[in-house]
Amino acid sequence: MSEAKIALGRRLFYDADLSIDGTMACSSCHEQHRGFADGNRTHAGVHGDPGRRNVPGLANVAWRRVLTWGDPRTTTLEAQAAIPLNGMTPVEMGMAEDGRELARRLGRDACYRRMFKAAFPATRGRIDQASVIQALAAFQRTLLSFEAPVDRGEAPAAGAAIFAVKCASCHAGHDYTDDRFHRLRPPSAADRGAGEITGRFEDDGAFRTPSLRNVAVTGPWLHDGSAATLDAALAAHPGSDSADRPALIAFLQALTDRTFLADKRFGYPDDLCRPGSG
Repeated sequence: MSEAKIALGRRLFYDADLSIDGTMACSSCHEQHRGFADGNRTHAGVHGDPGRRNVPGLANVAWRRVLTWGDPRTTTLEAQAAIPLNGMTPVEMGMAEDGRELARRLGRDACYRRMFKAAFPATRGRIDQASVIQALAAFQRTLLSFEAPVDRGEAPAAGAAIFAVKCASCHAGHDYTDDRFHRLRPPSAADRGAGEITGRFEDDGAFRTPSLRNVAVTGPWLHDGSAATLDAALAAHPGSDSADRPALIAFLQALTDRTFLADKRFGYPDDLCRPGSG
């Protein structure tokens, strides 16, 4: 982590040149005002391949022990960043894994050449996919959110009490997730969840518990985005009681950090490289 690496990662996060046809940036799916989710059930890739799973928010993503809905092997931000860049099932950004095209595009930009030299002095600013991924991960580790009403002790008492009894076993800790995989409903052949990776029947239909930071603005909800409202998301949980839901929803709304959603340090970096600065 360095200021130079973070600044580079921030610019890369908002740069559509990271996709093969120049139409999709990381920020295309991760919008700050939505807690770095995107408001859609899933997001199609550059070739029109339908997205498979809902885009998660990124608040406090540095603390996540697993980084995808269904793959327990993806445990670092660096490993996760390679999935949208190079993934084939489905294709998202469509960038070739060897990174030659990515290096060519970024290397022709004088501002990027300076930023890579500042961020990676040990390699004299080498521009390749590995350094792009490291910079993206550095920026994402700065996306910290701890100024919600709940952090100030202002969460509604009724909802907090219900949450503690009925939800906190899985939605635990300061980010309201145990980072483990659980099955909420019967497995589907269309998406086996963690079972696709582990090959174990007991993992079929199991998905990672999402963080609830800023959950009120990161919908639609659940791994497939099938819950259009928080009420529907709560109803999808076994044993959900409709009588509890208004209080629980009020509690969940107290997890929204409005400062985080508008923090200029995380927004589009229009001041990093002005025209003519190269």
